[in-house]
Amino acid sequence: MPILVTSDIALAKKKMSLTELSLKTGTTLANLSVLKTGKARAMRFSTLELICHHLECQPADILQLITEKEYNRLYPDR
Repeated sequence: MPILVTSDIALAKKKMSLTELSLKTGTTLANLSVLKTGKARAMRFSTLELICHHLECQPADILQLITEKEYNRLYPDR
């Protein structure tokens, strides 16, 4: 089952841009964009920790396990 990254919701709650999160975490904007758009195949725990720290959330707040059917509906080109 694929994992969906829902960091955009946590970003909106904190009224923070992806660029601001990039600056705060030291993670490149490109890497955060790959996570946000569902193109990432892996994430380091250290990156997850930094994101959660700066968004003041838990990993479960930004990661969601979905079915293959849901994933294919969200990302039909993959």
